[in-house]
Amino acid sequence: MSSTIAERSAWSGRWAFILAGAASAVGLGNMWRFPYLAAKYGGGTFILTYLVLVFTFGATLLLLETALGRKTGLSAIGAFKKFGKKFAFIGVLASAVPFIITPYYSIIGGWVTKYTAAYLLNGPAALSDGGGFFTSFITSPFESFLWMAIFMIVVFVVVGMGVEGGIEKANLFMMPALIIMAVGIAIYTLTMPGALDGVAYYLLPDPSKFSPELLIGALGQMFYSLSLAMGIMITYGSYLDRKEKLTSSVANIGMFDLGVSVLAGLMIVPAAFVAMGSGEAVAAGSGPSLMFITLPKVFESMGGAVATVLGFLFFLLVLFAALTSAISLVETCVSIIMDGAGFSRKRAFAIVIAVVVVAGVFINLGYNALSFVQPLGEGSSILDLFDFISNSVMMPIVALLTCVFVGWIIKPQTLIDEVEVAGPFKLKGAWTVMVKYIAPVLVVIILVAYVGAQFGIFKF
Repeated sequence: MSSTIAERSAWSGRWAFILAGAASAVGLGNMWRFPYLAAKYGGGTFILTYLVLVFTFGATLLLLETALGRKTGLSAIGAFKKFGKKFAFIGVLASAVPFIITPYYSIIGGWVTKYTAAYLLNGPAALSDGGGFFTSFITSPFESFLWMAIFMIVVFVVVGMGVEGGIEKANLFMMPALIIMAVGIAIYTLTMPGALDGVAYYLLPDPSKFSPELLIGALGQMFYSLSLAMGIMITYGSYLDRKEKLTSSVANIGMFDLGVSVLAGLMIVPAAFVAMGSGEAVAAGSGPSLMFITLPKVFESMGGAVATVLGFLFFLLVLFAALTSAISLVETCVSIIMDGAGFSRKRAFAIVIAVVVVAGVFINLGYNALSFVQPLGEGSSILDLFDFISNSVMMPIVALLTCVFVGWIIKPQTLIDEVEVAGPFKLKGAWTVMVKYIAPVLVVIILVAYVGAQFGIFKF
C-alpha cells in the first residue's frame, strides 16, 4: 500500500522537532573539527565568523529545507517532484547523500564506541600510545566490524521504535545528557592550572588571523555541521505541524549547534594547552588523529582516576553526538524509501538496514582486506572516497541546485507563504536576497575550495 501524507509520522511538538534538528546538527564535526579550526584560525575571530555565518547563510538554508519539507509533507525526492517530475533529480541527488554517509559514519561511530568502552576496560595508558592502539583496532579484521555492528544496532533499535516512540525519546535523553557532560568537562578543564591561558588563546579574537582561508574554513564547517543538503531537514520538516513557527525553531537549532561547538573547544583547547604547553597542539591536526591520538595523550597526562573518568565521559559525550546524527541519517533514508517506493515503514526500514550494513562492511574492508585500494592517492581509504564524494562534491551541488530551484523556479514567495502560516516572517526580504544571490555564491565557494583542497590546489 502506498505511503500517504496522512500516514506519516509526526513530532509531538515544536521542541521535539528542535531537539531532533539539533541532535542531527550536533555530530562528530562539532567535536573534532571545530576546536581544531578555532585553534588554527585565531580563536575568537573564527568563532565570531562562524556565528555570523550560522545565523545568515546557515539559517537561510535550514529554513528553506524545513519549509520545503513541511509544505509538501514529503522527504527529498517527493518534495521536489511535487513541483514537477523534471525536478525530481534534485531530490534523488539529495537522497543519495545520507545513503553514502550513513555506512561510513557508522564505522567512525564504532571507533567512538570502542574508545568509550576502552577507557573502562583497558585504561587511559593503553589508549595514549601515539596511535598504535587506534591503528591496530581499525585494521583488525574482527574488532572494527564488531564495534561498527554494536553502533549500528543501537541506531537501528531507536529508529525501529518510530519517530515519537524512538527518536524523540532518545533525543530527549541524549541531548540534555550531552550538554550536561560538555559543561561539566569544560568546567573541570577550566579549573586546571594554566587553563585560563588556553581559554584566552581560544576565545579572544585575533584580527590578524582573519583571512580567506578562515572564511572558507568557517563556511565549510557551518555547512557540514548543520546537516544541510542531505535531505534530513526536509524529512524532519515534513513531520512538523503547520501551526509551529519555523523561524524561531530554526534559530534554536543554530544556537544548539553553535553552543555545542564552542563547548567542545572549551573542553579540548585549554586541556591541550595545559598538557602540551600551547594551543598549537590542537591546530596541528584535525579529524580522527585529534580525537583518537592527541586527546588520549591529553587525558593520560592528567593522571590517575581523573584520566579514566574524564576520558570515559568525553567519549561517551562524543558517542551520544554520533548516535543522534546517525539516527537522523537512518530516519531520512527510511523516509526516502517510504515516499519514493510507496513501501510501508517496516519494509523501507528493512531495506535501509540491508544497504547500510552491506555498504558499511565494504567500506570497513578498506582498512584491512582492501587496504591496497587507495582511491584518492597514497594513504587514502575507501572511507575517504565516500566522504569526499558526499561532503565535498554532492552536498554543495545539491545546495546550489536547491537555491536555484527555490530562488528562481518556484520563487521564494512559495516558501515564504509556508513560513507565514504560523506567524509573520519579518526577515523575508533579506531571506529572499540570501536564497537568490548570496547563498549560491557561497555554496560555489565551498564546492571549489573543498574539491580544490582535495587535489592540492588550495590549502586551508
